[in-house]
Amino acid sequence: MLEKGALYVVGTPIGNLGDLSPRAKETLAESDFIAAEDTRVTRGLLSRFDIHKPLLSYFEHNKLSRGETILARLRAGETCALVSDAGMPAVSDPGETLIAACAQEGVPVYVVPGPTAAVSALAVSGLPTGRFTFEGFLSVNKRSRREHLAQVEKEPRTMIFYEAPHKLRRTLGDFERLFGSSRQIAVVRELTKIHEEVWRTTLGEAAAHYREHEPRGEYVLVIAGAQPAAAEEAYTLEDAVDLARERVEAGESPSEAAKTAAKQTGLRKAEIYRGLVETG
Repeated sequence: MLEKGALYVVGTPIGNLGDLSPRAKETLAESDFIAAEDTRVTRGLLSRFDIHKPLLSYFEHNKLSRGETILARLRAGETCALVSDAGMPAVSDPGETLIAACAQEGVPVYVVPGPTAAVSALAVSGLPTGRFTFEGFLSVNKRSRREHLAQVEKEPRTMIFYEAPHKLRRTLGDFERLFGSSRQIAVVRELTKIHEEVWRTTLGEAAAHYREHEPRGEYVLVIAGAQPAAAEEAYTLEDAVDLARERVEAGESPSEAAKTAAKQTGLRKAEIYRGLVETG
């Protein structure tokens, strides 16, 4: 039994309709109405499972006005199921705005978990999964795109990006220039669909391949993080004094030797000179 006046965020299949969970079917069937990104796509899903509910379109360009309509119905005690075309609503999806509005107004929000392309791609990528960052789509706006790329240039965690086929070549080219041609990438295409493909390769090979072949399908790009910078060698005072002593033995005065050792180790000249004199 669903709670009246609540929003249910329902994950739907990302390709294979068999992935719709029993709980998701029950929630869709019991809700008073369903808010959908594309009502035509959702109507096809509902028909597959013989579910018949009123549909209300909710997408990027009507999310503010339509969000108010949904909130009003929720306040009146109706139950709404929120779905996207595929995957989890609110993840690179306008549902984020509706959920934030519900949270602000104290409207109950519940989640019915379902398939997520980002985590599914990460799981099969073969790259480290302990820490990762979801970056979504790169902007088509040049300035926003440059800023986004600059932010991830030295990112050490595994990175997950979404990309459409008509923008894939440009994106792979940008990644190759930013991260280098040898950086590891898993190009994950058409997850859970007939032509599902996971290609583990390098950015250089991926960019070269798609310069010659037409991209087809929806892509998730999982990219290895940057290798941590080598830690600078740390010198102790004893190390610095030893270096200074070697310089004295080579003919430098204690003062000059301490100055040379200070430049090399980053330690203070006075401390090195004192240690050199005291130890003879």
